[in-house]
Amino acid sequence: MELEEEKKKEHIKDVRRSPLGAFDVEAELKKLPAKPGVYLMHDARDEIIYVGKAVSLKNRVRQYFQSSRNKTAKIEQMVSRIARFEYIITDSELEALVLECNLIKEHRPRYNTMLKDDKTYPYIKATVYEDFPRILFSREMKKDKSKYFGPYTSAGAVKDTIDLIHKLYQIRTCSRALPKDIGKERPCLNYHIKQCAAPCQGYISREEYWSSFQKALDFLNGNYSGLMKELEDKMMAASDAMDFEKAIEYRELLSSVKQVAQKQKITSSGLEDRDIIAMAKENQDAVVQVFFVREGRLIGRDHFHINTAVAENESQILTSFVKQFYAGTPFVPRELFVQYPLEEDEVIGQWLTAKRGQKVRIISPKKGEKERLVELAAKNARMVLDQDKEKIKREELRTIGAMNQVGEWLNIRGIRRIEAFDISNISGFESVGSMIVYEDGKPKRSDYRKFRIKSVQGPNDYASMEEVLTRRFAHGLEEEEKLKEKGVDVSIGSFTRFPDLIMMDGGRGQVNIALDVLEKLGLTIPVCGMVKDDNHRTRGLYFHNVEIPIDKHSEGFRLITRIQDEAHRFAIEYHRSLRSKAQVHSVLDEIPGIGPARRKALMKQFKSQEAIREATVEELERTPQMNRLAARQVYDFFHGKKE
Repeated sequence: MELEEEKKKEHIKDVRRSPLGAFDVEAELKKLPAKPGVYLMHDARDEIIYVGKAVSLKNRVRQYFQSSRNKTAKIEQMVSRIARFEYIITDSELEALVLECNLIKEHRPRYNTMLKDDKTYPYIKATVYEDFPRILFSREMKKDKSKYFGPYTSAGAVKDTIDLIHKLYQIRTCSRALPKDIGKERPCLNYHIKQCAAPCQGYISREEYWSSFQKALDFLNGNYSGLMKELEDKMMAASDAMDFEKAIEYRELLSSVKQVAQKQKITSSGLEDRDIIAMAKENQDAVVQVFFVREGRLIGRDHFHINTAVAENESQILTSFVKQFYAGTPFVPRELFVQYPLEEDEVIGQWLTAKRGQKVRIISPKKGEKERLVELAAKNARMVLDQDKEKIKREELRTIGAMNQVGEWLNIRGIRRIEAFDISNISGFESVGSMIVYEDGKPKRSDYRKFRIKSVQGPNDYASMEEVLTRRFAHGLEEEEKLKEKGVDVSIGSFTRFPDLIMMDGGRGQVNIALDVLEKLGLTIPVCGMVKDDNHRTRGLYFHNVEIPIDKHSEGFRLITRIQDEAHRFAIEYHRSLRSKAQVHSVLDEIPGIGPARRKALMKQFKSQEAIREATVEELERTPQMNRLAARQVYDFFHGKKE
């Protein structure tokens, strides 16, 4: 059951928030209602660090702040970072579960047990409601009267299967409205290569087409034996007739069908849809393995890396996995076989039943074939974890470890988000700025921003950088204020997430520009410069008026280099895209009466925009392509108007 945005408003009864500075934990704990809902924990930077649900908010939230309660070191660490909390009341525990899943997916709090993989699974879609139905690849499962097969774990395998169906049964792929459009256009290439029977030309009747389509559905349902016997007979007949080319064609089709059949082995005599879920854990890392069984056939398997955060045991990890995984996938099977009993199995069962529209059973089998299937999934999870252990460690050293190393050099704890800025221009024309973001040592491209310089003329990188920084942080403060006025969580804004560290592509000058902007806006954010040597390579960090040398063989150095290169790349690509759209577009394009020919003539005559700005009306008029009126318009634009 998914809550629509407008539906959320009906179910949410109250949202309790207080300004960060004025938050009194003890006073707010006394106000907690004994009702179901969701609670959100914020740190000192107002970042959401944990989202949970409760049958009784009063009882659940208070437990975090009770010293008598036995808490693990991980939970103690999280509680020590809580600066305030907020809560949302719902009508039921089920609604709280749905809201919790949505909020975790949206905010990805650092102390929630999180899926590291954000995967979507492909389906095969059969448009059975059409007069001449099609078989298509789909990334989502809609309520559109189509029949869906899957989900499958391999997009490549799905495409191969669909291609095979077109070769075997000549099902159309076009989107023509049939039978209305029959005969209106010529048949497509698929007809000529014998992968479509051309119903668009009336070459096949509706009854014959449906007969082929039904065979295709039987194939998707796993009925291969009749088809393989038919292809084998045709291959032998073609061979006997010495039509070896045809025999080879049937042999290749038969081989393809056998490959598909081999991938979909029978795992159960009962033709149920079920997912088999098991895990392996080591320290803070875990791998969950899922076997996908559809109509009794194993159609695929997949594994998911998980950061266990404050989860205390395997049952909690699997519970978090099930909630996050099925919140993001449209298909819910009739049965879940889980390695450990889920903590909230009753309410999760209700939620999955509502999503599927039929009763969903959650089983933790203890013996027999079902238990062996779960054990097999667990062995696969352990194998993946063992294989990926070193890879995970290397990746963490390259990302989070590198961030921590930079923090140690600068004596700053807890750096999670870095923003870096760069300016790109050619002779001051079409200056642009870039902002790139790294979170936990990885680029967060959804937060990248581009800035077209508006207030600066000419190649003035300092002034351009001042404009970019002012616009970025002023916009963030304005957006934050508007969200607060509406009583909305400020973290949902596109500019309201401020960095833990700002990195400037330069030394003292760039750093001082950033510090001046932050001071004017009343912000306190550490700023360091990435200082380069004579060969334009990073040699150190400029911080607090001191150049800090860094180990050039360290992961921190490699991270800084990646950030510097990425900021430069992003700015240059944006600048290049603007140049390709309009050959060095400049403010000259904004002057009435100055078209491409006159702009080109002015640039050829004066060489730079600054020279044009300083020219007299007479000098401008003497330029080829210019007249008195055009010269006066250029002069007035630069001298008589304020941009």
